[in-house]
Amino acid sequence: MQYRNLGRTGIKVSPYCLGTMMFGAMANADHDECVGMIHKALDFGINFIDTADAYSQGESEGIVGKALKGRRDEVILATKASLPMSDDPNHSGGSRRWLTRAIEGSLRRLQTDYIDLYQIHRLDAETDIEETLSVLTDLMREGKVRAIGASTAPASDIVEAQWVSKRCGLARFRTEQPPYSILNRSIEREVLPTCQRYGMGVLTWSPLAKGMLTGKYRKSGELPDSLRVKYFPKAMTDEDSLAAVEQLIPLAESAGLSLVHMALAFAVTHPAITSAIIGPRTPTQLDDLLAGAEVHLSDEILDRIDEIVPPGVDVAPLERAAYVPPAIAQATLRRRALTERTAI
Repeated sequence: MQYRNLGRTGIKVSPYCLGTMMFGAMANADHDECVGMIHKALDFGINFIDTADAYSQGESEGIVGKALKGRRDEVILATKASLPMSDDPNHSGGSRRWLTRAIEGSLRRLQTDYIDLYQIHRLDAETDIEETLSVLTDLMREGKVRAIGASTAPASDIVEAQWVSKRCGLARFRTEQPPYSILNRSIEREVLPTCQRYGMGVLTWSPLAKGMLTGKYRKSGELPDSLRVKYFPKAMTDEDSLAAVEQLIPLAESAGLSLVHMALAFAVTHPAITSAIIGPRTPTQLDDLLAGAEVHLSDEILDRIDEIVPPGVDVAPLERAAYVPPAIAQATLRRRALTERTAI
């Protein structure tokens, strides 16, 4: 395994990061099977695991905690907070009140006394970024957190957070976790260059574009009965995505690769990307993902990918998974009062 620098933290991580969103009631409730997958990944050389308190409402963290008994020191452990953990409006977000409680729950479920990388799952537009960075700084000083990061943040928010950290003498985000795949390349325009500018590590999610790059979803043929179709029906039937897949499959075959292996190799090729998060649900899926670890793509293959999906372009809809800023999500922020909508 060729380990990479996680930004400028001094931490070395594997190019594949094991994501555990599929572990728990949401997808695979067999704890023993999930623990076995974690152990297999560790034995393979993966030393980076990413989870979140919101995955199956803490169950995923609990499974990871079981798996890491006796092996905690081998792992760079990342988790996330800020998504809702109950119907209580104060059980989410980036406030001091919530994050000081959320970290305790994560530490308990993960059966550890520190988190290597604690990430804000989605930045909280209703909480001042100084408030969030202040509590994260305190968690680092208490020894509960080693480094902090954000997830799915636009470039402008990354820059603002870095500026606030410097102005206020607070710990700064050392990592960003955005979506990235052959079908979702918009972060190449601003997010990745911004992360490089600030020396941030980048761990990307959905390198298979929600499963679209498995090759199971084709223009002709019935949709498979899968969790992806259940949760993301528009994404899995998107015409532009399916059209791109129909061109990518023969490209992969011409290189002697499966579409999955080509997609994963693409995700870790960009110089700004530290690790790509793989999220298997079953041992068979994990085996297939690991089988592509030695694949590298030639410039000719990368040039053809650029022709099919141009750099900086999103073909596939992220559908409920990407960050949507308040100015887009809230119609009231885009519309003046009725009495102010005329020119005279």
